[in-house]
Amino acid sequence: MAFEHRSFAPRPTRRRLLTAGAATAGAVLVGSAGTAAAAAGKTRPAVLRLPNGFRPEGITIGGGPYAYLGSLGDGSIYRADLRTGEGGIISTGPGTPSVGLKLDDRGRLFVAGRGQGARVVDARTGAILASYVLTTATPTFANDVFLTPRTAWFTDSFQPALYALPLGRHGELPDADDVVTITLSGDWGQVPGEVVNANGITRTPDGKALLVVQSGVGGLHRVNPRTGVTELVDLGAAAPLTNGDGLLLIGRTLYVVQNRQNAIDVFELAADGRSGVFQRRITDPLFDVPTTVAAYKGRLYLPNARFTTTPTPETTYDVISVPVISLPA
Repeated sequence: MAFEHRSFAPRPTRRRLLTAGAATAGAVLVGSAGTAAAAAGKTRPAVLRLPNGFRPEGITIGGGPYAYLGSLGDGSIYRADLRTGEGGIISTGPGTPSVGLKLDDRGRLFVAGRGQGARVVDARTGAILASYVLTTATPTFANDVFLTPRTAWFTDSFQPALYALPLGRHGELPDADDVVTITLSGDWGQVPGEVVNANGITRTPDGKALLVVQSGVGGLHRVNPRTGVTELVDLGAAAPLTNGDGLLLIGRTLYVVQNRQNAIDVFELAADGRSGVFQRRITDPLFDVPTTVAAYKGRLYLPNARFTTTPTPETTYDVISVPVISLPA
């Protein structure tokens, strides 16, 4: 099966496919007035409580006021109402981890399952629509996912590869043996063993390539989606993105979650994603090893994974939201 024929549309529409991925990933900010953002913050809780022992890692938000989170414990999927903070389990987990996840515009959740590959879950019914073995290589750690209308992209933190699930013209899911492996090369230097390499993934502002953060060495890479050749993004004098985790692109602004640093570093990228300028660091006293980030109506939402706390069935977990527009530059 040729990768070029299944995972991308014909060349004239290739940019549209990657560019539209920001919306399908649920990373959309609506409204630009500071007053609108402030008003939204007053009506939505800043802290969303999750079930004790849930162990969140990934988060995704669609067009409606709902956040979806996956559990590192049993893989359950939780839906939280951003207006009230209330929520519940919509899909009981298979007993294996759910890491990164993204919601598409058809109400399907694409879930990275660490060593168990990936699965697609109906966000309305909680039913598992499909499961995929992404690789037979070991060790493997399917960590994060990014969606375009024709491809679901998964990172592997233990292998120098991306995995692509090519979608049909009407969003049809691929067969189990249609997974495409793209080997990372170029500037990519894989750290061997069970060290977190490829982690968060998004696209470049011009939609022509992908961006992947390499956590262990703190680098951000621009990846050619057809060849896997990477270029290290020039971020100037910015500190290394050590512990870089979830990525969120809005326009040309890239938000990089640095989990154990309890921070989000914000960059303004060039259109082609080959360089960027550090803008500011966002922190909050309520951050407790946040891992990923999604946005809704002027606020960022980050689950506290609490990796420095020994998990128990009674350990408390939550999602912290911070305003985007009103933060000082």
